[in-house]
Amino acid sequence: MASIAGSALSFARPVKATSANLLSFSPARKGNAFLRMQPVPMRLAVSCAAQKDTVDKVCEIVRKQLALSDGTEVSGASKFAELGADSLDTVEIVMGLEEEFGISVEESSAQTIATVEDAAELIDKLVNEAK
Repeated sequence: MASIAGSALSFARPVKATSANLLSFSPARKGNAFLRMQPVPMRLAVSCAAQKDTVDKVCEIVRKQLALSDGTEVSGASKFAELGADSLDTVEIVMGLEEEFGISVEESSAQTIATVEDAAELIDKLVNEAK
């Protein structure tokens, strides 16, 4: 049985995939080995714990508070700062959310809100706690 103790493993540059070389382990030089791996398309999955209805309402409120044009896309991943909101705008958004959902957001919680998703998740949490 061959020992690879003291040998180093390194990742080689990806090569064109064939059925024979999807994953291969071969010695590059005596005493060293390398692992050749093929690239796999990355899929970005965004998961949001908030309900879709809540996210949609938050998007509407953000669009209204910031007076955004219809062409400006607002989604769960939208950051308030990227939409042009300053700290006063963020406070007004939180106030609008409190009024719309009949909740009260503590200042410490309000400071952690940076995206539409953050706001929607906090709202769902507060609404569920109030039940």
